[in-house]
Amino acid sequence: IATAKWYDRRDFVFVEFCVEDSKDVHVQFDKSKFEFRCVSGKDKYNNEIELFGEIDPKQSKHSRTDRSVQCCLRKAEAGKSWPRLTKEKAKFKWLSVDFNNWKDWEDDSDEDMSSFDNFSEMMNNMGGDDLPDLDGAEYGAEEV
Repeated sequence: IATAKWYDRRDFVFVEFCVEDSKDVHVQFDKSKFEFRCVSGKDKYNNEIELFGEIDPKQSKHSRTDRSVQCCLRKAEAGKSWPRLTKEKAKFKWLSVDFNNWKDWEDDSDEDMSSFDNFSEMMNNMGGDDLPDLDGAEYGAEEV
């Protein structure tokens, strides 16, 4: 079983399987569950997850990097919060919440979230080279 982190959004649930250098990645989405399989070195991973809510299998997808496999599950009922990923209310050693990406989006209106996401994207796209040099030389500062 691969270790995984997950977080909830208004329209999607994201699950990241933390497997480096994965090969033969297989992800099967069904309405109320999904399966993840891959090979990394000599290790084989197989996770079958019964989901808390239903998803749209056709609109769900996954992508692989050298460090992990990210799954994007499209919620069948957008706007419905998932308090947990799994149907079963149990603690799984291999599964944890991705607190770096977690947001309490339920309390926010759609407008607030879209402007927040736009702002976040803008901040992420800003490079350090575009920022003004703050040492004073360009602002006519005189030496005493």
